[in-house]
Amino acid sequence: MLKSFRILSLLEGVSFLVILFITMPLKYAFDNGAPNKVIGMAHGFLFLAYVVMAIMMKPILKWNNKTLAIVLLCSIIPFGTFWMDKKYLRPLA
Repeated sequence: MLKSFRILSLLEGVSFLVILFITMPLKYAFDNGAPNKVIGMAHGFLFLAYVVMAIMMKPILKWNNKTLAIVLLCSIIPFGTFWMDKKYLRPLA
């Protein structure tokens, strides 16, 4: 389950960066919103799965509420899931 969460967190982080640095400029600079709809939907699914899985991992990894809050906060900060993986998940793998 740890490996699945690591993969999910990395995919969520990549999808967030794609939205920020590729599809949003396409939408606003070039008036092309189609990629944003597709990637946005995928990112939404990955984000929700990340939140659910983080909550499921809390008792398994014996996280306290503060650690869970940090892990959840990392999902809304650019590059946050990569830092979270390095700090909280990679040492356990």
